[in-house]
Amino acid sequence: MDNRQALGSWLSGPRAAAEDAGVDFGYRGQGLGLPESGPGSVARPGRRLGALVVDWALCVLIAYGLITDGYGQSTSNWALLIFLALGMLTVGTLGYTPGKRLFGLRVVAVASGSVVPWRAAVRTVLLCLAVPALVWDRDGRGLHDRLAGTVEIRA
Repeated sequence: MDNRQALGSWLSGPRAAAEDAGVDFGYRGQGLGLPESGPGSVARPGRRLGALVVDWALCVLIAYGLITDGYGQSTSNWALLIFLALGMLTVGTLGYTPGKRLFGLRVVAVASGSVVPWRAAVRTVLLCLAVPALVWDRDGRGLHDRLAGTVEIRA
């Protein structure tokens, strides 16, 4: 093997090297029985991040405008508490938060297709911890989604 080829596979990562060797990973959501694209497919990271930013901004605005006097550490703490309540209430009843609705996303249970409140609570608590949301599987689900048995899809 040429040194340039070995260096190229190292820079591309193990997935690219495995794909070059002929391994077929399929598409995101294939293992869950979801379509490759369009409504019902696994939500892409950009849309998910956009929805998260909108939801967080809404929570900070509520904390800043209604609860605290000025922006400080207490505003961020209140915003996190509001984010927790917003996620548990809206995802547990409607299947989406205001940001997810704006970006055309919905949270569904893998087994049944609808999210029950306890799944939404588990998902939202883990999302507030941030680390589980940063660990993704092959289908594009964060650890918080895997542990709650949910997946975020395009509506």
